[in-house]
Amino acid sequence: MNSKRDYNVEIRDTNDHKYAYGFDVDVMHPYMIRSFEPFFNKGSLLELGSFKGDFTRRLLAFFDDVTCVEASDVAIEDARKKLGDKANFVNSLFEKATLPKRYDNIVLTHVLEHLDDPVLVLKRINGEWLAEGGRFFLVCPNANAPSRQIAVKMGLISHNAAITPAEAEHGHRITYSLDTLERDTKVAGLKVVHRSGIFFKALANSQWDRLLETDIISKDFLEGCYRLGQHYPDLCSSIFLLCEQGDQ
Repeated sequence: MNSKRDYNVEIRDTNDHKYAYGFDVDVMHPYMIRSFEPFFNKGSLLELGSFKGDFTRRLLAFFDDVTCVEASDVAIEDARKKLGDKANFVNSLFEKATLPKRYDNIVLTHVLEHLDDPVLVLKRINGEWLAEGGRFFLVCPNANAPSRQIAVKMGLISHNAAITPAEAEHGHRITYSLDTLERDTKVAGLKVVHRSGIFFKALANSQWDRLLETDIISKDFLEGCYRLGQHYPDLCSSIFLLCEQGDQ
């Protein structure tokens, strides 16, 4: 683990890249919840990497007992302003966090790719934090999303799984595809029980943000992209694995 990382700096927008786009919050977050909801367990929820609480707010509609672990104290401060005492916040690295119990649901969305040792954290989820019968919801950006494949053909990035300079500034360490994501979960001992993708995506986030300000994109079109993604998970903006406890 790199002790020199500054997580408050990594969450800042750069000149050419936002940490979180409107597309992420307004489009992807609702569709992630929709993908998760059929699998939610009753009981407690642990959100690993809550950022500024936008996704946490959506989770609170389903759970009364929510704990969030976040490395950035600046992000936690913003989240507390939005959510008050509705969630419990722990300012810690996942590698060092000490949590009081196991959880019926654990959510890790667009975070694993930021970790210096993702398998170590996945092992902690499997062996320390996930309750018996609990479910782990893991989502990462997809290396094979058409938007990235188009960028390769345009010469903007060298290959699908490349890490762009802007992504590196935001702390990305890897760009996962379905096969490499499942590889790391299996190495950690987790059992994958469901695989899917979330939202067919052929445009970059910045392009989506510009389109969403117009009347070109309708709700029906967004719905079509979400449904198409169920048929072609490897062409989605994000890939989704639902896991349960495995070997420890």
